[in-house]
Amino acid sequence: MTNRLKFGTFTPPYHPLGGNPTLALKNDIKTVRALEDAGYDEAWFGEHHSSGWETIPAPELMIATAAAQTKRIRLGTGVVSLPYHHPFMVAQRMTFLDHLTEGRAIFGVGSGGLPSDAAMIGLDAELGRRRYEDAFKTILELIRSQDAVSHKTDWYELVEARVHLPAYSDPHLEIVTASTSSPTGPTLAGRYGVGMLSLGQWTPTGADSLTKNWGIAQAEADKQGQTISRDNWRVVGISFVAETEKLAREMCKSNLGMVFEYLSKTAPFPPVKATDPDDIIDELNDSGVAMIGSPSRAVDRLNKLVEDTGGFGTYLIMNGDWAAHRDIIRSFDTFADKVMPHFQNQLAALERSFDYVSRPSADDPNLSWTKAKLIDAKAKTANLHAAGPTA
Repeated sequence: MTNRLKFGTFTPPYHPLGGNPTLALKNDIKTVRALEDAGYDEAWFGEHHSSGWETIPAPELMIATAAAQTKRIRLGTGVVSLPYHHPFMVAQRMTFLDHLTEGRAIFGVGSGGLPSDAAMIGLDAELGRRRYEDAFKTILELIRSQDAVSHKTDWYELVEARVHLPAYSDPHLEIVTASTSSPTGPTLAGRYGVGMLSLGQWTPTGADSLTKNWGIAQAEADKQGQTISRDNWRVVGISFVAETEKLAREMCKSNLGMVFEYLSKTAPFPPVKATDPDDIIDELNDSGVAMIGSPSRAVDRLNKLVEDTGGFGTYLIMNGDWAAHRDIIRSFDTFADKVMPHFQNQLAALERSFDYVSRPSADDPNLSWTKAKLIDAKAKTANLHAAGPTA
């Protein structure tokens, strides 16, 4: 692994009812611009078709919009729900997006997060999982190979199909499978040698779940003769930081209860038992599900997560409306300033330089070496002036 952890956001999104939906989506794009300015590496968008809160049905469109307003940050589909789409159309759109973003798009895939989405198109869970695996294999053939693909199933057919645009990225855009509690995602990641996007940290035993899923992916990769890398492993978690613990709590109080009331009805992890905002924060922090508070709390928690899992390449902050949008941006800025440098080898050189100039003087331990040198130089200059001009 590299010694530089990357950072980004994962936006389902969570927009509480009662707000302007157009403004909420515009704020999601504004957030990506702010993330790029702050030095984040990636921003991911989800795909959902129900619930009233998670209002992005086409992550590709969000990525195309965000790409036009940014220059560097990479943009991922988190995820394209493969059972809902014809595989050929997905491969075509993502290759197209590879060009529109000039190689910044990341293709994240999954089976679909909300059962209500699948129910509306008459798709049961077991059929969805089967379609997910079948579609993923076919899409990989279309993206990775120049050969025509012919394939017939009970829900789609390909007849000498080819993606007609060449890849922009070399050899093609990055592909990542989503992983929660099911072994399907990590198994596919290992079988086909692609990256993994893990949301399993959302439970009190999250680190154990993450480690187990990585083990599944690695075992399958070894079995199939594939190579996978922890550098291509992304872990999603909840984090909201401010300059102080008290300020972070104050920023969150207005929205946190609403968001977790929604999650209690839709999320796969057990909801918090608390209802008071401060108690919710305490429960989240104590269980390890989230890190809400000061930068030092986030540094300690993230260090432990890296240690417990054995390491990963990117930490993605779950981007929900935990607070007002201005405070969300402020939190991301604080995280970039006070947390990210600890994991990107950005502090040691500066600390060594400061230690060098501030080390005690050999002649006077109460003075720093630098200050003693300056005093000595000043004294010598004063003596020269006192002596007057020389012949």
